[in-house]
Amino acid sequence: MSMQRKHTWPSLLTANGKGIAFGGDYNPDQWPEEVWDEDIRLMKQAKVNVVALGIFSWDRIQPAEGEWDFAWLDRIINKLGDAGISVDLASATASAPIWLYNKYPEVLPQDKYGHVINAGSRQSWRPTSPVFKRFALALCKALAERYADNPTVTAWHIGNEYGWNNREDYSDDALREFRLWCARKYGSIDALNKAWGSSFWSQEVHSFDDVLLPRHMGPDSMVNPSQQLDFERFGNDMLLEFYKAERDVIAEISPDKPCTTNFMISTDQCAMDYAQWGREVDFVSNDHYFHEGESHLDELACSDSLVSSIAERNPWYLMEHSTSAVQWKPLNARKRHGELLRDSLAHVAMGADAINFFQWRQSAFGAEAFHSAMLPHAGEHSKLFERVCELGEALDMLSSAGVPGSTLVSSGTAILFSAQSEWATRCQTLPSNKLNHWHDVRDWYRAFLDAGSRADVVPLSAHWEGYSTVVLPTMLVLSNEDAYRLKTFAAAGGTVIVGYASGLVDEQFHVGLGGYPGAGDGVLRDMLGIRGEEFNILGDEAQGETREISLSNGMVTRLWQNDIDVVPDADVLATYEGEGAEEWELQGVPAITSHAYGDGKAIFVGCDLKCEDIARLISKELSEVLTNTSSSIDYATSEFEDIDAGANRSVNNAILHTVRKGENGIFDFYIVRGNSPVEVSVEAGTVLVAQHCTQADSSAQPDHQTRYALQRNGILITKRQA
Repeated sequence: MSMQRKHTWPSLLTANGKGIAFGGDYNPDQWPEEVWDEDIRLMKQAKVNVVALGIFSWDRIQPAEGEWDFAWLDRIINKLGDAGISVDLASATASAPIWLYNKYPEVLPQDKYGHVINAGSRQSWRPTSPVFKRFALALCKALAERYADNPTVTAWHIGNEYGWNNREDYSDDALREFRLWCARKYGSIDALNKAWGSSFWSQEVHSFDDVLLPRHMGPDSMVNPSQQLDFERFGNDMLLEFYKAERDVIAEISPDKPCTTNFMISTDQCAMDYAQWGREVDFVSNDHYFHEGESHLDELACSDSLVSSIAERNPWYLMEHSTSAVQWKPLNARKRHGELLRDSLAHVAMGADAINFFQWRQSAFGAEAFHSAMLPHAGEHSKLFERVCELGEALDMLSSAGVPGSTLVSSGTAILFSAQSEWATRCQTLPSNKLNHWHDVRDWYRAFLDAGSRADVVPLSAHWEGYSTVVLPTMLVLSNEDAYRLKTFAAAGGTVIVGYASGLVDEQFHVGLGGYPGAGDGVLRDMLGIRGEEFNILGDEAQGETREISLSNGMVTRLWQNDIDVVPDADVLATYEGEGAEEWELQGVPAITSHAYGDGKAIFVGCDLKCEDIARLISKELSEVLTNTSSSIDYATSEFEDIDAGANRSVNNAILHTVRKGENGIFDFYIVRGNSPVEVSVEAGTVLVAQHCTQADSSAQPDHQTRYALQRNGILITKRQA
């Protein structure tokens, strides 16, 4: 494991170099130069102080092999610097020019069917191609040599959204590198055969030269899951090695300017092992695009929580999000009044010290012409641009108040996330192909909010032993090492909540024997005080069969039930009951259990539950063990109506409350989660932002309390002394 790089934050061109970074991707090469001065005038009007420049500009910088043109880039960088706008300069390697693809077609990746991924989109290159790497690193070197000492360039933006179009490559270059990767990982061919269980289906190989990629094997074929999981790791590692190669070329020439690359952490975009990538950047950056529907804000906070954990609670950089609708989803919903400001400030509430968009000026052509931008097609005299300016004012106010550099205060509960479990749940050889680790993490995160608490999302590979409770939602893959970490954590007084379909296989995708969950050679089973024999899987595909099973506590399960036995000293919190349970021979079988272990406790949730049922579980059955896990500091200043966890979330009077603490003070963020008004009492302090928020009658409040009424999309930010 590589060492964590020192956190280094890029400076702005402000008087003290500090402030919340505000801006977005800027593509001046899409526009005639007479537009540039107008762009900068409007940027200053909106209080933009940084742009990401040159992300897709390779062709303009290098119009032909051996030919360079930096003059246009010099001119725009100088204009921006003169206006006090700093530049996060890209390595421009995300998409190569057409001349390179035409002359060197061997750089193009291939899909599992052997089809070439043709040029014309983004990232149509193999991370394992020595030809592509040679050209890419030459570009990095040329940029670094020219701009290392340019004061306007304050950070380096390496690549862009690695893996967006080349996460999996099945080319001959990839095959060559996969064989070398396997040799480094396993050392001997016997170790590889053992890890992959190659004796099944006569798949044993006798040298690393015999190793194959998991290419297409037929319409109904099933890939060896151990091999597939290693291929996922390999693809992640190859892209990470490519990023590091770019970074190192630039950092050697320009060592004083921090390097980053933008992750893609959101509900359906978590392709990489970003906990691993986080150790290789100087500051963590993320692109987040909202999930339409009523989960909008909760999903944002859940994704940001993972980003904050990867950043080790240091401030992080929102490199991209959208001012309104995008153009690449099945449903491209726009943002309503108040949502642009609310979403942006919610990212700040979750630890971001940079709020940036794709992009500054909305494109007039190309694949993203209908992707919203800071300056829309309608121009400066538009509601959208007015809201961008409103956001600039708010961020400027927060900067003056001292928010930048403050850190997000942790909760007492860690919901654990593992990229490897996310990859594994996509395997087509599992008892159900409807598992989704990341979605279950999101549901548990939302459930804690519905229960009036807040949890953090933390990588499994991180240090989570400082929390009082950890949750493992659909953590399919657990190594022996991680199983023993959980055992030690519980024995020392922690509470471990293990979800269904957790700990079924180890890191080599081998099933632990002796009953489920078998992780750690039965360590997880011993800690939980249970033993599972079989899974019961429900679904609409079985016509005429029961599609749900009730629990004795009124909850309902619809996908996966574990048929378990419990040890005598385990407490049964709920059993399967009713007609569905009778039909599937689960009547009276424990569904949710609790088992004292050492000085702590291990809880098993043996079936899938809807979000509202998880919230009820947290607030009722688990309330005693979770009493002190909502926050690591005392900020009990909010009054919430009692939340009925079974109620429709759209009418819950619920607040997302986070705290950032720094040398300049304590900053409280209160954000309405639902559509209905909510009143909140807060400690007296300086009000920094009050959007869709009015001060209510405070005459009956305790001393030093003020009551506010927050409407839909309302956000209240206050400052108090540390």
